[in-house]
Amino acid sequence: MIKVVARMIVKEHHIEEFISCASELVSETRKEEGCIAYQLYQDVRNNKLLTFIEEYENQEAFDFHMKSGHFNKVFPKLVQFQEKDVDLNIYKLIL
Repeated sequence: MIKVVARMIVKEHHIEEFISCASELVSETRKEEGCIAYQLYQDVRNNKLLTFIEEYENQEAFDFHMKSGHFNKVFPKLVQFQEKDVDLNIYKLIL
């Protein structure tokens, strides 16, 4: 199992646009074979911190997601709303 945590700090005046764009990515990714969970969270103390928490059956499913048409269409739009680069962590289940 693969767990992905992608933290993004979004420019304050673009938060709603970011969430709107992200909704397409979330809904399409949830349809992918091998995607167990794909959610977007907003920090309760810092509304500019938005985090995708993703879970895939295996590395192949994650690789498929990264090459998918909807990811490559939406993600460049999300990047333009950021204050900083994505903080991306990819974890494998060990216990």
